[in-house]
Amino acid sequence: MNFSGLLVQLLNGLADASSVFLVAAGLSLIFGVTRIVNFAHGSFYMLGVYMAYTLVSHFGHSVGSFWLMIVLSAAAVAVIGALIEVLILRRIYHAPELFQLLATFALVLIIQDATLFIWGPEDVFGPRAPGLSGSIEILGRSFPQYNLVLMVIGPVVLGLLWLLLNRTRWGTLIRAATQDREMVGALGVNQAWLFTGVFALGCFLAGLGGALQEPRIPANLALDMESIGTAFVIVVVGGMGSIPGAFLAALLISELKALCIAIGTLHLFGMDFAVSKLTLVVEFLVMAVILVIRPWGLMGKPQAASRNSNMAEMPLRPASAGLKTAGLLLLAVLALVPLASDSFPYLTILLVEIMIAVLFATSLHFIMGPGGMHSFGHAAYFGLGAYGAAMLITLLNMPMELALLLGPLAAVMGALVFGWFSVRLSGVYLAMLTLAFAQIVWSVIYQWDDVTGGSNGLVGLWPADWLSSPTAYYYLTLVFCVAGVLLLRRILFSPFGYALRAARDSALRADAIGIDVKRVQWMAFAVAGLFGGVAGALFAFSKGSISPEAIGVGRSIDGLVMVLLGGIQTLIGPIAGASLFTWLHDSIARETEYWKAVLGLVVLVLVLLFPAGIVGTLHHAYLSLLSKSRKLAKPVAKELKEAL
Repeated sequence: MNFSGLLVQLLNGLADASSVFLVAAGLSLIFGVTRIVNFAHGSFYMLGVYMAYTLVSHFGHSVGSFWLMIVLSAAAVAVIGALIEVLILRRIYHAPELFQLLATFALVLIIQDATLFIWGPEDVFGPRAPGLSGSIEILGRSFPQYNLVLMVIGPVVLGLLWLLLNRTRWGTLIRAATQDREMVGALGVNQAWLFTGVFALGCFLAGLGGALQEPRIPANLALDMESIGTAFVIVVVGGMGSIPGAFLAALLISELKALCIAIGTLHLFGMDFAVSKLTLVVEFLVMAVILVIRPWGLMGKPQAASRNSNMAEMPLRPASAGLKTAGLLLLAVLALVPLASDSFPYLTILLVEIMIAVLFATSLHFIMGPGGMHSFGHAAYFGLGAYGAAMLITLLNMPMELALLLGPLAAVMGALVFGWFSVRLSGVYLAMLTLAFAQIVWSVIYQWDDVTGGSNGLVGLWPADWLSSPTAYYYLTLVFCVAGVLLLRRILFSPFGYALRAARDSALRADAIGIDVKRVQWMAFAVAGLFGGVAGALFAFSKGSISPEAIGVGRSIDGLVMVLLGGIQTLIGPIAGASLFTWLHDSIARETEYWKAVLGLVVLVLVLLFPAGIVGTLHHAYLSLLSKSRKLAKPVAKELKEAL
């Protein structure tokens, strides 16, 4: 590509940077003040595109009315965001941060189906901007006029935000709340309305970022998940809560993407390298590098400790005799399920999916709960295990049984590499680095057509003949699932498990008594990767195929939801959460087209009713009742003793 082509691509990168900066700035503001990792922020961006499509199509026929409709679209999104904050999020500000993430994930599902109901499933194309539908010549190449306006809007919004945050009292309060929101509350500031205002402003910026894209892209239902990943990356690379950092990161990533497109295919040492394919993963590569070198981002600061009133972690206890008996009874019932296959032929298939989900969620819980390391990218190990087993069959013609045993080793190798970098971080930064690694794995699988089948995936991965019947594969899955859960539980009560929990509760004290904290956490990643890989291999053989869609961001999010829904502080929580979530997903999806909204509402209700997860809340309620009964029993025992 010559100089003029490169220049035009770089200018396109500047135009893209403006839009993604607006979305990321809103996300950064919301996180900085409320400390909510708002997973629904991409949904507000998507709403901005749809709102602009509707308003501009009806009322935006002149230059003035077009820009007025763009601003009104963003304002409408801000109003929706404020209502959501007042009605829902305000009730969970004191819940653990991960449950706030779960609540915003439920909002993603609800907003997506509401959009489907209003605008339908088809992509919709809005009109072009009046007066800016043409192009200009730059060194002999055409460049859209509208992109020139976008290039200006980003810096203008950055300047306005700087004035708002540094020259107004409200901005001073926002900056103070970013540093210490509890102190701001102690000074008499109404935190509730401050949070609502900041949330509305963040949604306005997301809506504006989406509305400005209306003349450039079609509105579709995938925009929410597409944009939220990029927005998270920009916020993390720039530094959580830093608006200038978000602008710098948006410029860096957008220009790198433009450069990849400009280079196209690179010829080196007689080989062709498709650099343009890196556009799918370059942002995550940048984030991984930045987090390893500078864990708090380009212009961020080390994150202050959260003052949320999270529930204290209770020590793990070995299973009681009653719990062991209940477990054996459940196992006996599961062993007898195939006898009812004539009456309920779908039951064994559904239970296979549930058991695979249980093993996946339990392996994720191993590093999140006892390990205290939150992972947003556990699907990487699920995918490596699935593709590892699949490629052993397709490339080496290995027997299915051997592939099932050896395939998960690919997940272990991935966990050893990714975990080595990840354990050097903590909190949101660790979670985002795991997400980056997962996206890198997904991108490699998606684009390595010759080996992984690309977007089509690998097919013909059926079990061996003696396992081909649904009943035989059901028993195989049952054995692997039960063995996996019991092994993970056994590890937690071994010296390694105690060391892992000690590192979570106090890394400093654990180090003082001779525990190599980082090494223990690194090994925990490998253990979790192994069992996540086993779940992936079982999944591939149960479906007869594996494709990149099965290991995307959605799989990681599903795992998080399962663990949080059941309760992260209990060992039974991920089992209950995975079972309930998979059953709800399957049942609701077969009943209504708008199953996502129903599932989101169910998850939202469960979050509000069970702030520590279903099992965790029930466990706390049981302990509370037990404590009260003992207090009541003491006076009676004392009276009896005095009477005797």
